[in-house]
Amino acid sequence: MAAEDIVKHSVHTLVFRSLKRTHDMFLHNHTFSLESDAKSDKLKIQCKIRDEYSTVKNLPLPKEVAVSGQSNEQNKTSHSEPEPHQDPVILGAHPYPSAPGIPLNNQNAAIPRQPSQAGIQQVLAALPPSKAQIEATKQTPGVSEIRKQALISGGNERLAGPSKALVPSDKMSATAIVQKRALTMPKPEWHAPWKLMRVISGHTGWVRSVAVEPANQWFATGSADRTIKIWDLASGRLKLSLTGHISTVRGIVVSSRHPYLFSCGEDKQVKCWDLEYNKVIRHYHGHLSAVHDISLHPTIDVLVTCGRDSTARVWDMRTKACIHTFAGHTNTVAVVRTQAAEPQVVTGSHDCTIRLWDLAAAKTKATLTNHKKSIRAMALHPTQYAFASASPDNIKQWKFPDGNFLQNLAGHNSIINCMAVSSDNVLVTGGDNGTMYFWDWKTGYNFQRFQATVQPGSLDSEAGVFAMTFDQSQSRLITCEADKTVKIYKEDDTATEETHPVNWRPEIVKRKRY
Repeated sequence: MAAEDIVKHSVHTLVFRSLKRTHDMFLHNHTFSLESDAKSDKLKIQCKIRDEYSTVKNLPLPKEVAVSGQSNEQNKTSHSEPEPHQDPVILGAHPYPSAPGIPLNNQNAAIPRQPSQAGIQQVLAALPPSKAQIEATKQTPGVSEIRKQALISGGNERLAGPSKALVPSDKMSATAIVQKRALTMPKPEWHAPWKLMRVISGHTGWVRSVAVEPANQWFATGSADRTIKIWDLASGRLKLSLTGHISTVRGIVVSSRHPYLFSCGEDKQVKCWDLEYNKVIRHYHGHLSAVHDISLHPTIDVLVTCGRDSTARVWDMRTKACIHTFAGHTNTVAVVRTQAAEPQVVTGSHDCTIRLWDLAAAKTKATLTNHKKSIRAMALHPTQYAFASASPDNIKQWKFPDGNFLQNLAGHNSIINCMAVSSDNVLVTGGDNGTMYFWDWKTGYNFQRFQATVQPGSLDSEAGVFAMTFDQSQSRLITCEADKTVKIYKEDDTATEETHPVNWRPEIVKRKRY
């Protein structure tokens, strides 16, 4: 059998035929409308009624109604015919049909019944006694021990109203049931205010990144002047300058298990510096555009970088190989964080999403879409299994491992470039306009805010805070700013809860309505 000749068509022809086939397939649904069938509609309504109201359609009659019905039947004459049984109608704000297929109208509705006195007493007897009630009974003179024990064990007498007096059970009414109090925000923990301790000058460009050495002896900063400078933490003196980048240094991290410092910049380069020789020993090539952030895994010899090419890349520290490329974001990935527990990699992007990544499978475990504007900063809590993210709309706290939303921190109305969390539950955020906000992590209360002062001779527009971190002792806050300086803040040692009280008032937390 001779093989038939295969006719080669252009891609345009094949696409057009595929579209035409799909159009013909669904043409019937778009051009012809099905006529409504009365029998089908009736069956559909009956099914809906059965599904929605099957649990409350045939309820037993209340006890009082049943007793009154029996007494009425006894008064009737013997020759009277028994009335046919009727299903009870559940009465209330929304009338229910008495049987399937019966439409709702005003005839089905009736006046709702008030709860009986016996029912009220039964509900009150089941409620546990409150502490105020027990103390009131102990302090009330003339109350017998038997009555006190009965009240403590859950008697019928209850405390109601602001008078905190005993109310007899026979005089209790439905209005005496006290409503629950509205939810209020818990009182925030007191934190000492922070103040400026030292200003370090030396860079000739915007200071964009900072990292503290694990032994807390020195810290490094990266700047737009293409240099990395190492400073003594105690005195603030310059110890060393590292040159090699040909553009702004956007990220710095110091290894806690190796004598290495890693840096990344807008020149697409990721470098590994040997601190024993103070020179570059490895380059990690692969990013297609500027690299904005870098993070070092705490237990595995890998580092993760992210950048303007909308990807995050996982590198083997020793072989310089790119293990994974996390693709999924649709815009610049501005920040990346790693941790030993799952999820081990978290990224925040300008596409307004946060992604939690599975490091082994190189897949997204969860995507958080609550933010409405670009995310430029994230911070992992050092002791809790949670993290925070910052966006110009607000700051949000999340819980690992699934990224469950915890709470909103609203009020810092600025482009937030950086944030840091201490083990004392102090969250700090730095804005593009030079504002710094200090928050209580647990309650989200903003206990301090101030405007960073610019260096003399600088413009007011050069007041932005680009990076910040706490030192290893959590007692110093290091910030990198747009006035080409590095500032170190510390807590006010002379402040107490009496001299600097918390100006806090309990706010009513609104319940969500679904």
